[in-house]
Amino acid sequence: MKTSVTFTVNLPLVVKKEEKFFISCCPVLDIWSQGGTLAKAEKNLIEAVRLFLMDCFERGSLDRVLKECGFVPIKKPSGSIRKPSRQKEINVPLPFVIDQALAQCRE
Repeated sequence: MKTSVTFTVNLPLVVKKEEKFFISCCPVLDIWSQGGTLAKAEKNLIEAVRLFLMDCFERGSLDRVLKECGFVPIKKPSGSIRKPSRQKEINVPLPFVIDQALAQCRE
């Protein structure tokens, strides 16, 4: 049996207009994209980040890449770490399929 699971990652977004294009950036991962409209620039950035993170996962380098970008897990979530109130975010879906026949995490 296969089950579909999607993790969603919320990441900061910066968008600037330069001449005819909107340039979008996820500064914490240093990933950039662009589009002819604000919505297209955001959509293109989401796709670029999704492809990057999925590729890192498939290569087995996701933990190393996140650590190199300064990501540190929070042991006990608290209200002391807050994002700036004006900070824009993108929600990046990371879809997976779990094949129950191959799963070994329950053994």
